[in-house]
Amino acid sequence: MVEHRPILTVLTHLVMLTGILLIAFPIWITFVAASHDAIRMTQVPLPLWPGDQFWHNMKITLLGSGLRGTETTPVWWMMFNSLVMALSIAFGKIAISIISAFAIVYFRFPFRMGFFWLIFITLMLPVEVRILPTFEVVANLGLLNSYAGLSLPLIASATATFMFRQVFLTIPDEMLESARIDGAGPMRFFWDILLPLSRTNIAALFVILFIYGWNQYLWPLLITTDADMTTVVVSLKQMLTAAEATPEWNIIMMTALLAMLPPILVVVFMQKLFVKGLTETDK
Repeated sequence: MVEHRPILTVLTHLVMLTGILLIAFPIWITFVAASHDAIRMTQVPLPLWPGDQFWHNMKITLLGSGLRGTETTPVWWMMFNSLVMALSIAFGKIAISIISAFAIVYFRFPFRMGFFWLIFITLMLPVEVRILPTFEVVANLGLLNSYAGLSLPLIASATATFMFRQVFLTIPDEMLESARIDGAGPMRFFWDILLPLSRTNIAALFVILFIYGWNQYLWPLLITTDADMTTVVVSLKQMLTAAEATPEWNIIMMTALLAMLPPILVVVFMQKLFVKGLTETDK
């Protein structure tokens, strides 16, 4: 029997609303700052309500003409760079991880589990730890200032491999035997049975990995020296110190607002599959 206590209900709702306000208030300030002109954002007190310059600021920000005194790449192009990088990392990680998990679970070869644990140990070696040798390899291969250089060093994923391995272990052996009886080879079994059963897990991983790739800062900062290859996350820091002048907060906040949109859209449109992929256990 569940007890209904009004005081606890009110308290939990207040805690929830407080958490929402703490998270939403900075986003609201970003939106407000993006809707005023540069002069208003240097005056005290700062505005708490939207202005009438939102669409004007969006136009000059996307075209790259809003930040005076600097040679900047248009924000739409930087967002395109970030999109290519995020999609390459997400699809690359998923493709490599699901194939490696398939090999580890369904094939018998010497040192099979040893290779799995070697992959798993790489969790202790993030990009920041191995960044110097990784940079040297990428530079020697001539991949600086390229989409391949931005994405290839980041597409290996021990976490995704482990997740797909756990998913494949839940699939009954009878399905594999049935596929063999029907004459299906390993790849036919992979395409027709494993991939459809892993659809929700792939969707959940895609959301996580897309946001991971979109929010990358250190690696794009190191690997790109050409302004045309700059990502939008890196450009935000550069805008703060551009031309040694007073930051144009309306343009910077509009850029930050635009940078939030793709991850938010991915989460919103894939929310159901994302939740199912993280909670579904029965196949």
